[in-house]
Amino acid sequence: MPTMRYVIMQQEARILFVEMPQSYAYQLSALNLRLHKEIDKLTADHVPSLPYAIAECDNVELHNADIPIASGLDYLNELERDFASVQEKSYPLISLLTEIRALQAQLEQWYEEEYEG
Repeated sequence: MPTMRYVIMQQEARILFVEMPQSYAYQLSALNLRLHKEIDKLTADHVPSLPYAIAECDNVELHNADIPIASGLDYLNELERDFASVQEKSYPLISLLTEIRALQAQLEQWYEEEYEG
């Protein structure tokens, strides 16, 4: 059984737990910080709303069924779709998408090896 880690995200009053393979959780937190650093530079009309990574932990026992636990791959797929839909004209959005897609590809490979290998 693979060891998982949880990245806790917050967006206003909303909390989200993203389940990641332990060796990739830090990369998601770092990606989130980088996206927040760059998102204000986007000039498009529609810029995705982005939660903040506020913590990581090894175990989660939720007592509120309304708080979702998202798989890391699902979260990254949604993030990639959101950023791919941005119609940016002046900021080189491709670098942000490249970072998102790189982690997305690493996770896809990890899941293939872990569950199909």
